[in-house]
Amino acid sequence: MNTAILLSGGVGSRLGSTIPKQYIRIGGRMLITYALAALAESSFIDRILIVAEKEWREPLLSDAAMGHVPVDKIVGFAQPGLNRQLSICNGMQEMLRQMDSEIWDQEDTVFIHDAARPLLSQKQIADCFGALAGHDGVMPVLPMKDTVYLSRDGETVSELLDRNQIFAGQAPELFRFGKYYQANMALTPERLSAVNGSTEPAVLAGMDIVMIRGDEKNFKITTPEDLERFRKMEKP
Repeated sequence: MNTAILLSGGVGSRLGSTIPKQYIRIGGRMLITYALAALAESSFIDRILIVAEKEWREPLLSDAAMGHVPVDKIVGFAQPGLNRQLSICNGMQEMLRQMDSEIWDQEDTVFIHDAARPLLSQKQIADCFGALAGHDGVMPVLPMKDTVYLSRDGETVSELLDRNQIFAGQAPELFRFGKYYQANMALTPERLSAVNGSTEPAVLAGMDIVMIRGDEKNFKITTPEDLERFRKMEKP
């Protein structure tokens, strides 16, 4: 069973909006609805679980219906955590409650994506699942284009890093559910609160994570400039 967790708990403070950025309407639909549509349309995704505040659950379902996005794969909601990783853990706990058991199949997977990345393509989803065989997880990455420096004091250059060995991780990320769940549960709440990327608990647990080519179009909307870039892309 392949379950997608769609993260929609952020407040979007850097965007300066009066509402969370994922619920801003662009091109006639909420930002989250673009990502939800991609997951709903994918033959690889069996179930969708959304992490969102209660006040936004009905509005996003209504927006999906208005946009003719099928919602039959949506199996429930989970409450956001204090950070992204704790939101993921809440989503996985809800997955377990729905399984009504702490026994999972080795083939069960969890596919994690952000509502603030509206340009998820069917190819990127397929590439993730296509690369999973023989591994514990998959992470799309983008190569570093700029020259990269290390500064130990934050003020002066300490050394030049080899950009050929440095990659920027993207969402979505795909994991074997059982191993990934255990990797997260092995960390303290304080350690989970400090996690910056979904793959970090997997790496700490020694899981085998393969990297695949990411998609530069699948950018995360964080700033007003990002939002304007997406708005222009969605103009008819």
